[in-house]
Amino acid sequence: MKGKKENKKRFFLRTLPIIMIPILISMLIISMHTTYLIRVPFNYVVYIMSALFIYLFIIGLFLVKRKKYKRRIYKILSRFFNCSYILCAIVSIFLLYGPYKNFRDWFISTAMSTMNHQYLCKWFYSKKEIDDVLNNNYIKEVNEDTDTNLIKLEEETTYENEYEKQILKRNKNAKYKVIELKVNGQKGYLAAIYDPSKLKVAVTSYLGVKGEYVTDMAEKNDALIAINGGGFYDPGYVSTGGSPTGITISNGKVITNNTYGTYNQGGGIIGLTNDNKLVLNRNKNAYTALNSGIRDAISWGPFLIVNGKKSFIKGNGGWGYAARTAIGQRKDGIILLLVVDSNSSRTKGADMVNLTEIMSNYGAINAANLDGGTSSVMVLPKKEALKYNNKCSKNYCNINDPIDGRLRHQTRRIATSIILTK
Repeated sequence: MKGKKENKKRFFLRTLPIIMIPILISMLIISMHTTYLIRVPFNYVVYIMSALFIYLFIIGLFLVKRKKYKRRIYKILSRFFNCSYILCAIVSIFLLYGPYKNFRDWFISTAMSTMNHQYLCKWFYSKKEIDDVLNNNYIKEVNEDTDTNLIKLEEETTYENEYEKQILKRNKNAKYKVIELKVNGQKGYLAAIYDPSKLKVAVTSYLGVKGEYVTDMAEKNDALIAINGGGFYDPGYVSTGGSPTGITISNGKVITNNTYGTYNQGGGIIGLTNDNKLVLNRNKNAYTALNSGIRDAISWGPFLIVNGKKSFIKGNGGWGYAARTAIGQRKDGIILLLVVDSNSSRTKGADMVNLTEIMSNYGAINAANLDGGTSSVMVLPKKEALKYNNKCSKNYCNINDPIDGRLRHQTRRIATSIILTK
């Protein structure tokens, strides 16, 4: 009996403070920065309590009387577990509120540029702190619509620099060419599309119900190459991806005509005209866009380059670093499709500055950001995909490495894609 009482005293006097003190200190610091935690949904409270219960259970196992030769092992494991727990708490608080401003800027701008994960920074920062970061990381787009007269599809271009050479040096019969890049240490792929008349917008077969993988859209359309397209509504509690945001036009047919708007400012209609020119327009509905000669279109942004003029970007543009997709067109009519990967922890990738620089370097006079993150994907038929992805086992495969919210190496179902047909 005496031994049991001593174990209980040891638990309450030593283990509980180890557990609770870091939690209480963390909660105190967080509460000084935000009031959002008082509105945390009940299911998150359950997650937190479950994590504490598991921790207590593991500690309890260490405190149970064992044979003499096992006690030392359990004591070492217990100390290691407690030290790791306290260290993680200290490091987390230091990163969130310490002097390392770059982490705070990245965390807030990346979270606020998503549709379903803005709560991640609202848990830890007040509205004022979030606004301060966003006010120092934003993009001011060129206030112009596309001047299609600047694009001359028949114009010949010489090799003026290495970027031009990479784009223009090709087999005469090639419909496209993929150029491999490195962006902030991550892999990127830039596809030059030599015949923009074959570029189309593909839409999920389950419009309004659920999205499709880009590989499936590519296979259904017998595509030569495909990337993800515009944004889509995703309620969060069930990832459907079947409803495109804003305006969607496919092969001259209006698919959606919603009021354009994103959770972040910028962008509008990203369309291809009947004379195969990429146009970036605002303040048009689907039918006025159709009447102006746009045959295929999606909605997203921000616009990076308009009529050869770059958007003004302060900081990281307010979108943080992530996997990215972008589209652009050169003055000779060649379309550029860009995809940049993130890393396994989703802390790297490209920001709006990187996308603008790449598009500008390769000669784009009009360019726009497309949906990013887990959606960012470039797809090729198996025969071509094997050059980049030796694990390709289907008829169509991703050549890049998308990572989802659970850090799994896989993409998601989406509403629209941009495909190159035969």
